[in-house]
Amino acid sequence: MTIVPTATDTAAAAPAGRGVGPLLRAWRERRRVSQLELALRADSSARHISFIETGRSRPSEEMVLRLAEHLDVPVRERNSLLLAAGYAPHYPETPLDDPALDALREGLERLIQGYEPYPALVVDAGYTVVAANRGITMLLDGVPESLLQPPLNAMRLTLHPQGMAPRIRNLNEWRGHLLAQMERQIALHRSEPLRALYEEVAAYPAPQAAGDEDEPAPSVPYFALPMRIEHDGRVLSFVSSISTFNTPMDVTVSELAIETFLPADPATAKYLHALGD
Repeated sequence: MTIVPTATDTAAAAPAGRGVGPLLRAWRERRRVSQLELALRADSSARHISFIETGRSRPSEEMVLRLAEHLDVPVRERNSLLLAAGYAPHYPETPLDDPALDALREGLERLIQGYEPYPALVVDAGYTVVAANRGITMLLDGVPESLLQPPLNAMRLTLHPQGMAPRIRNLNEWRGHLLAQMERQIALHRSEPLRALYEEVAAYPAPQAAGDEDEPAPSVPYFALPMRIEHDGRVLSFVSSISTFNTPMDVTVSELAIETFLPADPATAKYLHALGD
């Protein structure tokens, strides 16, 4: 298992050249926070926030970062706000293969390898797979080589009609879940590459997965929406969990996500452990 360096160009929250005021106002409105509420959070005044948004006052670098923090602005977009205000970017964007991130890469490798035999992978902001364990390889059985050429994309692999989609028994539900997840991210990041990926995978035909109509409802009371996928004549059920880094100080690190797939029933857990023996 190796980690492959990738780069994702995330667009700024608003068109360039509009200045920091309109950008901050756009983030505030997106978060549905009033000027007064933001001022109270940032230990400022509604008048000062208004002056910043209208361009009558230039915020300090510290104020830009403070407002961005209280508006939960993603790290990449915080740099965009600083640039719009005339300051240098605060957060570096270190390539994933840089020696400075050796400890991070080693930690990610240990984490997802330790999760075996259950599937786990690491993706960037554009769902490019930067690391995966052997459990993921099992899920990709039968996927043609044309889709397995790097860089791998988790959304494309899952929803492509020649990918995992034909083996996902509850494809319509799982597809709806993934598309809704992407829509939420697009609303947050305003990323053109992510929007292009969304438009691509949303346009894929959504064929009825084999057995979806006739298969009886599972007797197991699932605690979250599972992905039910056929493998070697069996139907395996997984629920997924996504983890990100707490308070990241680097753009690259802020956009990494670790997705793990937990067996949703005893039969799936037993089967995976038998495969690992």
